[in-house]
Amino acid sequence: MKGNKKGRNYLALCAYVVLMAGGWWLTTTNVYTLAKGYFLFKYNVAAEEEIQGDVSVVSPQIESNEKPLYSERPKEGERIGDLYIPKLDATLPIYHGTDEDELAKGVGHFAGSVLPGEKDNSVLSGHRDTVFRSLGKVGMNDLLMVTTDAGKFTYKVRKVRIVDAEDRTVIVPKPEATLTVTTCYPFNFIGSAPERYILVADLKEADYY
Repeated sequence: MKGNKKGRNYLALCAYVVLMAGGWWLTTTNVYTLAKGYFLFKYNVAAEEEIQGDVSVVSPQIESNEKPLYSERPKEGERIGDLYIPKLDATLPIYHGTDEDELAKGVGHFAGSVLPGEKDNSVLSGHRDTVFRSLGKVGMNDLLMVTTDAGKFTYKVRKVRIVDAEDRTVIVPKPEATLTVTTCYPFNFIGSAPERYILVADLKEADYY
């Protein structure tokens, strides 16, 4: 009996250590910030006023009889298209998900957001020292073009924001088709950057396939 009790105590201690280590890793990644924000807004936590006076309102999804752009959602890690940034003459692959596996290969699409071209807020994220090394050169009125199997979607940057790393308004729902691109900031910061560089772009043209 004593042996069994000691065994159970040992297993409980191991589980506690694993959970603590996993929790520490999760809170250091970009996934944690995006997922936490999505959870809070999903359950009607009031959105904070955006910088430069733009107030985002959380609105429920409206059912539509329109044919969906995508017949099915992509799987985690699947390549869903490309992001072309004319200002940088750069074409970057987009992968579904924002785990380190996806971000190591290219731009990550936050799985909790709509897909590019769809109505609402499609969120893309990337590392400042790899795919988004020169993103600071992109600003107001510049174009962002996303190509997927649904079509080619051209967005125009409406706003540039620099927010705290914990700011959850990055993934707030939008009433129209919007592309939000985010990376860590400052670009030359050593270590875990305290802020995020955000591009908010509106859909201006769609060439459906």
